[in-house]
Amino acid sequence: KSNCGIKNLARILCIANQKGGVGKTSTAINLSAGIAKSGQSTLLIDLDPQCNATSGFGHAPADRHPLVLENPVRESVLATNIENLQVLPGSRNFRDVDSLATGSTTHQKILRQHLSSAGAVFDFIVIDCPPSLGEMTRTALAASTEVLMPIQCEYFAMEGLTQMIEVIREVMNSEQPTRLEFSGILLTMYDHQYELTHEVDEEVREFFGDIVFDAVIPRDINVAEASSHGVSVLDYAPRSRGARGYVELSMEILEHV
Repeated sequence: KSNCGIKNLARILCIANQKGGVGKTSTAINLSAGIAKSGQSTLLIDLDPQCNATSGFGHAPADRHPLVLENPVRESVLATNIENLQVLPGSRNFRDVDSLATGSTTHQKILRQHLSSAGAVFDFIVIDCPPSLGEMTRTALAASTEVLMPIQCEYFAMEGLTQMIEVIREVMNSEQPTRLEFSGILLTMYDHQYELTHEVDEEVREFFGDIVFDAVIPRDINVAEASSHGVSVLDYAPRSRGARGYVELSMEILEHV
């Protein structure tokens, strides 16, 4: 495993989809919360220039993104209301966005070094990627051990999936060493009342099989409300359908070793 330049055994989960509005950041926030509540020391890295994963835990974006600085990552992490969970804040600084998005081997090496040092402290690292197939997402994928792709239960759910999976395969097969694996596809905004939801569920599972998570994330206003209060839905509304969905997802991921 050390061949890829990451000398720790931390699981590094990249949450990615080129489409916006599929529940990517909500999944990053609430999955990291669920994993942390299980007792795993967890770091949520905000790599999306929108910085919603940062504000989702009540923090302001950083002036400079910690991943482009020489300082150790541990000097920039911020606490959350969850004991085992910390956040590495994102930045809206255009210079940092450009730097992270170049995709050069130099920046990949720097990112790997930061993740390597973080992996010595944390058991689990969750990365919230921007909604794109750009170099920033590719760099994050190359430095991760697993990728989770959330898709919304809508008519065009399958649109773009093949393209995203092709990018993941390119990263896996690239000359740059990596230990990236496909963690799975997550169905979000799931509504049992709609026939379309069941049609999408059936189509995705029939096409992709075992790489689709058993857990689904229901459409639940509590998920959006929780982020506006700077906490996870597991804390905001622990008995809600959304919280239950993310707890089930967390358990499913933790059981996969």
